[in-house]
Amino acid sequence: MAVPQHRTSKTRKRLRRTHFKLEAPNLVPCPQCGEYKLPHHVCKNCGSYKGRTVISNSN
Repeated sequence: MAVPQHRTSKTRKRLRRTHFKLEAPNLVPCPQCGEYKLPHHVCKNCGSYKGRTVISNSN
């Protein structure tokens, strides 16, 4: 079995975990309706992409 030779200090442990965090998604407003959406994705609110309607929202 692998057993650590020396104890890992708090500083070394925290330095290793600096990139282990959640990131907020990059949201941009839709040019048609103003609702926030992911870039390069179809808007879920109005169904438009690149200035044209690709999904009709007839609920």
